[in-house]
Amino acid sequence: MSTIFSSDSATNNTLPGLYCADPARLAEAQALADSHGFALLAALPDAGHALVLDGDKLALHSLGKGAPGPVWVDFVAGALAWRRKHGGGRGQGVAKACGLKAGATPHVLDATAGLGRDGFVLATLGCRVDLIERSPVAAALLADGLARAAQDPEVAEIAARMTLHQGSSADLLAHWRGERPEVIYLDPMFPETKAKSALSKKDMHTFQQVVGADADADALLAPARALASKRVAVKRPRHAPLLAGEKPAFSLEGDSVRFDIYLPLSP
Repeated sequence: MSTIFSSDSATNNTLPGLYCADPARLAEAQALADSHGFALLAALPDAGHALVLDGDKLALHSLGKGAPGPVWVDFVAGALAWRRKHGGGRGQGVAKACGLKAGATPHVLDATAGLGRDGFVLATLGCRVDLIERSPVAAALLADGLARAAQDPEVAEIAARMTLHQGSSADLLAHWRGERPEVIYLDPMFPETKAKSALSKKDMHTFQQVVGADADADALLAPARALASKRVAVKRPRHAPLLAGEKPAFSLEGDSVRFDIYLPLSP
């Protein structure tokens, strides 16, 4: 596992501050604040959001009465551990969408990594996965989760197949300097609506509030198709409009999501 920073890593969202709850990690917290542009807090505010670095992990907290629990990246335990062991292997929708099959384990570039859940599933199945995340908050949480996974004997080998790039997806896709990926995976975050937020899990609602929607998602399709050598897989809510209004070569539909598959613009 490694993390690569680009010069264009900021978003338009106001960044939450960073509070260090473990005095032994204060120097680490200061370095994290400096590298991502977080203000280092002397105390937690009464409301809003804050990143908290404690003795175990980095987590995003909602503050105030009735706030939901914290959000952090955990590749070792919880839902992703269950999915790693019992999730269905290459029969999972994201695996089929990315073209995993007998004898095919492609190099995947996840250009909208978020909390890295789908990227981790692909790495679990043997893919080498590059992850792009432009939000400093999401990138910090993801880097922390990957670092902890790298220390766990069960998942260290999986984490080693994942490389995080912090920066603008549009810029990095257009000026990719690494090996050309076979598959580019896009799962842009939709703008929240009242109807959608009522259905969202509380942790994702908190994450969406801080990170915001991918308003420029349509602009990612063309550079993704220009870079991918085999396909671009786009994950969408089942009844959502097509990305950039472009008709895919084919789609794979599930109960609540679909995967639109686009062919590359150049072989």
